[in-house]
Amino acid sequence: MSRIALVTGASRGIGASIARGLAVDGFAVGVNYARSADAADAIVADIVDGGGAAVAVQADVSDADAVAAMFATVTDALGPVSVLVNNAGITDDGLLLRMKVEQWDNVLATNLRSVYLCTKAALKPMIRARSGRVVNVSSVSGISGNAGQGNYAASKAGVIGFTRSIAKEVGSRGITVNAVAPGFIATDMTEALGEAVAEGVTNQISLGRLGRPEEVASIVRYLASDDASYITGQTIVVDGGLAL
Repeated sequence: MSRIALVTGASRGIGASIARGLAVDGFAVGVNYARSADAADAIVADIVDGGGAAVAVQADVSDADAVAAMFATVTDALGPVSVLVNNAGITDDGLLLRMKVEQWDNVLATNLRSVYLCTKAALKPMIRARSGRVVNVSSVSGISGNAGQGNYAASKAGVIGFTRSIAKEVGSRGITVNAVAPGFIATDMTEALGEAVAEGVTNQISLGRLGRPEEVASIVRYLASDDASYITGQTIVVDGGLAL
């Protein structure tokens, strides 16, 4: 299997940790970002300084033309993608009766439509090579739901259903498709919740703390490795016991 990875939403948080981790594992990495060019460039610089290869590529991954251009850029710069990590995601919370159609559409587009578009683009060369890995970042909210996150939970539950379906479609071609479902991880997104909310959530976690981005990245790295060659269609929960 060639060693080219593409990570969406990789300019910060979990995505940045995944990109750095895959580079340590010997992958050349496409670092996708939507708006944070400086942050993406910094990650690329870190990877290159460490002896790896990487390229930053801007794309709205909910847009079909942008996704096609992104894959072309990564392929030209590094080679055909052998590992795709669909990590890009947003939240726009609100109780259902107050939720605007735009809130619903934007979250579903970024969190679920993007997974469809990117996976479809990645599978063509993977099928030709009869090898590949797709890892989709879902959430415990997609398993257990969360009040005020009807759009987010629906998108992340959709990712899990998509993962299982596509795993059945492409398994015979030597391609695995899996999902990782993080709980509350210490990122910019969770910092925006505020200290009081974070403390309340921490009290519900069996391990008594928020997770670290690296702890999610380590599972993604495993699923991208040869050691995970007989695992497909699975969703691995990384939540410190939150959903127990």
